[in-house]
Amino acid sequence: MKRYYLTTPIYYVNAAPHIGHTYCTMAADTIARWKSMQGYEVVLTTGTDEHGQKIERAAKAVGKTPREFTDLVSSEFRDTWTKFNLRIDRFKRTTDPAHHKKVQELFLACKANGYVHKGAYTGQYCVSCELYVTDAKPGDPCPDCGRPTETVTEENYYFKLSAFQEKLLKLYQEQPDFVQPDTRRNEVISFVKGGLSDLSISRTTIKWGIPVPDEDKHVFYVWFDALTTYMSAVEGENRWPADLHLIGKEIIRFHAIYWPAFLMAAGWPLPKKVFAHGFLLFDSDKMSKSKGNLVRPLPILEVVGADPLRYYLLREIVFGQDGNFSWDGVVNRYNSDLANGLGNLVSRTLSMITQYRKGKIPSGAGAQAIGELADQVTGQVKEAFENLQFSRGLEAVWTLLSAVDKFIVERAPWKLVKSQDPGDVAVLDETLYTAAEAVRVAAVLLSPVIPDSARKIWQQLGMVTPLENVRLEEFVWGQLPAGQVIAPGGGVFPRLDLTPTVDRIAELEEKEKLRQDVLVGKAPQQEAPPANNYISIDDFSKVDLRVGKVLSAEPVKGADKLLHLKVDVGEGQPRTIVAGIAAAYKPADMIGRKVVIVANLQPRKLRGLESQGMIVAASLEDGSPVLAGFHEEVPVGARLK
Repeated sequence: MKRYYLTTPIYYVNAAPHIGHTYCTMAADTIARWKSMQGYEVVLTTGTDEHGQKIERAAKAVGKTPREFTDLVSSEFRDTWTKFNLRIDRFKRTTDPAHHKKVQELFLACKANGYVHKGAYTGQYCVSCELYVTDAKPGDPCPDCGRPTETVTEENYYFKLSAFQEKLLKLYQEQPDFVQPDTRRNEVISFVKGGLSDLSISRTTIKWGIPVPDEDKHVFYVWFDALTTYMSAVEGENRWPADLHLIGKEIIRFHAIYWPAFLMAAGWPLPKKVFAHGFLLFDSDKMSKSKGNLVRPLPILEVVGADPLRYYLLREIVFGQDGNFSWDGVVNRYNSDLANGLGNLVSRTLSMITQYRKGKIPSGAGAQAIGELADQVTGQVKEAFENLQFSRGLEAVWTLLSAVDKFIVERAPWKLVKSQDPGDVAVLDETLYTAAEAVRVAAVLLSPVIPDSARKIWQQLGMVTPLENVRLEEFVWGQLPAGQVIAPGGGVFPRLDLTPTVDRIAELEEKEKLRQDVLVGKAPQQEAPPANNYISIDDFSKVDLRVGKVLSAEPVKGADKLLHLKVDVGEGQPRTIVAGIAAAYKPADMIGRKVVIVANLQPRKLRGLESQGMIVAASLEDGSPVLAGFHEEVPVGARLK
């Protein structure tokens, strides 16, 4: 049997999984499923990168040993992928002793071939990036992350990266697909042409790492360690070299320059391709821990589901480019494409077969024009997915779904069923078979992207052969068995209300952030409130309540309950506040009104607007708000005590 081996990055355990990790792993899972449909025996590897000074310091800061800290965060990754039903075949931790052995083996091979030497270094070091910063002065920012560098002096082992400039350029020229997409390939070539310096591959200032053989003081540099995981994960299985390393563009240098150079030095085979996807931007802003705008995947899973998130990420964003992510976007794409598009077609098709043909697939070859389009779309999807152009492939599937919707309207089976004319009966049968067969084709083509939903559709069509057993080389139009009994169930994609869905995700995101902070000791565990629910005066004094005057008010686009307010709180510059009061208060009625706001609430983004406070209101039994106010005249900015 043909084999295919692909990997995600080995994720660093300085934080629990966020949407960027999820994006890459979902894409890898999609590729794995697609390759399985082509008849490959596929292995997908992921794992966690757990060594280095940053982990050592993070663990110490929260009163844990490095092992305790990494055990917690690594389990978060494994549990998250399980909850998303991602088919992870190998999960490798860099703390695994078997991995240590492979790293040491790589080092000894490089050393034996003359590409490793011992030296010393005094200079600037970035703890966050685990990198020395050449030509930097004490306190200068790291060019990669912007954090201040630290001055270090230590003995190191060095890898002769400078010896591989021409070898790497030859690799990129002879194998143009080695680094993809082309924008990343051009960046890598430019970097290498600029000259390569020898690379420190050991550290003596830390202890949390893999020991260098016969060197008690040295542990391996985190990237020399982590990259080798791709091999140690399948050690003894005869699967190396990997067919594909799937990574984020921020780590392209390590995978497309350092990693092939290490392997060349050892005389080991190189991976066949490195593909770097782009960044996810949240409401057009780059996500980062320092900005506090990381999106966590589990709340979206709970509210919307895994398949809709997979579909959104792979349909909305051109793979390899940066793309904007928003909760509104997830819900809108779900409603437009999945609920109103695919889900509606499945529902109406099965409903008509149930009503008009007692739940049995009618006989017939289907309409020729739709059959030809389906075969054409199948070819387009094959080509697109093979080149990791998921968005283009999914767009092609929806051209088929749209054509079938139009075909049903034109044929009007609800009219044909009333006729006893044999010709009309034949046309009705052809119409129903065509719609059902198109649904079957869509289920197969979409199964790598929305596997759980495609399986439900497959089962509702009454298919006996498991969807996972379908092979693309045998897949053509017209294979739906006539007379097969369908098994319609509930709607696959019930429509979602935008505002309450997004509000629920936002609420769960706050809880998930707190849970993750507690997990790694960054926030105090919440104590249960006292039985009498009293709070102390100290607790109350933490809340900064102020009088504000509304200067302007307008509806928030696409949100029925939200108003966008500008409020003067006596600071000179008015604050932007997004308040859920639109159902009870018209914008014109708010202008000039004095309100009470919580002024020291952490800002939060709602519908792309940063809300810099919260208006105080009472909530009535029916849920409608009533704003707090004053009978007497009070100055703007006055504090409530």
